[in-house]
Amino acid sequence: MTPDDRAHLLALTNADSIETAWSMHVARMADFGFDRLLYGFTRYRTPTSLGDPNDFLVLTNHRPAYTREFIGNGLYRHSPMVRWALENDGPRSWAVTSEALARGALNEDARRVIAFNAAQQVTAGYTIGFKSLSHRAKGAIALTARPGMSQDEVDRIWAAHGDTLLLHNNVLHLRILTLPYIPPDQSLTPRQREALEWVGDGKTMQDIAQIMGLTQATVEKHLRRARDTLNVETTAQAVAKATFLNQMFTLGI
Repeated sequence: MTPDDRAHLLALTNADSIETAWSMHVARMADFGFDRLLYGFTRYRTPTSLGDPNDFLVLTNHRPAYTREFIGNGLYRHSPMVRWALENDGPRSWAVTSEALARGALNEDARRVIAFNAAQQVTAGYTIGFKSLSHRAKGAIALTARPGMSQDEVDRIWAAHGDTLLLHNNVLHLRILTLPYIPPDQSLTPRQREALEWVGDGKTMQDIAQIMGLTQATVEKHLRRARDTLNVETTAQAVAKATFLNQMFTLGI
């Protein structure tokens, strides 16, 4: 590992927002030849679904036209590498997809994904599945090589720098898990967050009203709006979801 790698990793562990961490990571991966990245994480996986796409955390520097089709229109569900990452941990060369295609081992939906990627110059790269201690949570990242690079070139880069690349991506993933994530239209106000925090601490409505210097009716109003903002039905669900999103017990949101 070079001094630049050590300096980058130290700075990454001190990043104070997902946006900052992601921007740093995009720049560092480009140094290795991976100029387009797609990171995804869900805490709501089931045996038959990755959960509501509105609850996904997706980070990418791909062009909007690519992400609209691949993510927005659900093409990712049929991607061979996405399906691999859901069931496996660690890095995987995209050579396995080309080999499966050559053997005729892919179904029509998977072939459609490959054809779309080829049209978008997403043809060579690596996918990393991140280890999770919960069967409901899963994260992965796809590292796409610069247009014009072959998979053989990418595999040679990985042979030379794979451990360093894996370390960079693992640290990014772990850092993201500690930082607040605020999906569109799911940003809590300071009062909503404070009320949920006191609920999470086990305080009664009367206790919370006294602590916050509000009436119980006003506290309930904040909790109701928090439930609406987070698109859940109960206050317990709101506490759980806000905790999952790291929007509770944090500074500077």
